Amino acid sequence: MLSERMKMPAWADRIRNLLIPLVMGFSLAGSLGAQTSDLVSNNAFRVCADPANFPMSDREETGFENRLAELVGAKLDLPVQYAWYPMATGFVRNTLNAKLCDVIIGYAQGHELVLNTNHYFTSVYTLIVAADGDLAGVQSLSDPALKGRRIGIIAGTPPSAHLARNGLIGKAKAYNLVVDRRHESPAGDMLSDLAAGDIDAAILWGPLGGPLVKTGYPGLKVIPLIKEELPPRLFFRITMGVRQGEKVWQRELNSLIRRNQDEINALLVDAGVPLVTDLGTEVMEISN
Repeated sequence: MLSERMKMPAWADRIRNLLIPLVMGFSLAGSLGAQTSDLVSNNAFRVCADPANFPMSDREETGFENRLAELVGAKLDLPVQYAWYPMATGFVRNTLNAKLCDVIIGYAQGHELVLNTNHYFTSVYTLIVAADGDLAGVQSLSDPALKGRRIGIIAGTPPSAHLARNGLIGKAKAYNLVVDRRHESPAGDMLSDLAAGDIDAAILWGPLGGPLVKTGYPGLKVIPLIKEELPPRLFFRITMGVRQGEKVWQRELNSLIRRNQDEINALLVDAGVPLVTDLGTEVMEISN
């Protein structure tokens, strides 16, 4: 009996001989693509960071994001390597997407420019006042004690809407939102003005204001604004940001965050970052 191979028409045999190398070529290309599409370095934990964004990150590596990078690098058994660029327009394009680094340590959940890991902490905007002053008991921006007071605010940030709603925006002092921190420090200027008595209170993002107060302003009190019920929300979940499409790297970091959450929490609390529950309604009590 003739084999199936011998029964094949000549034209079918010729097509088969043409298709085999073509299919093999596609398979090989797919295999090579899988090997090279993941651009994450195996030799270093490459971090995209602002060189002048203390207390988060700085070139001297004294910020809490620097400390967190060291923690993650140690867990991965990789040295930390930085790609420095000001945290302003073009940051993601010129660092992460330029493939100079593989992760942004702190990035708000849900931003489409990056692929977010699971969030590793939630924080909230804070009201900062003199610890021994008559505003030390304020818990909400609707408190009558704030009426007629001069309050510092970073222009365009979510608490601005709350100040306007409560009739506090007229006397507020605005500080610039988008700056090159190598040359200008709105948060530092605001706290200096508060300490000098030029303003009565300051409103700052917790991971910025909390550590700055802890390291330089012992006479000030940080009050997490967890009582604000109307929009816009004042709490945000913070993730690590990786390049779009790098799901394997995202999952690896998710696993690392999950396994080391207690250590991450302790590091953040030690830095002075106010941590709140995922819905921003309660301050988390974490010993360090």
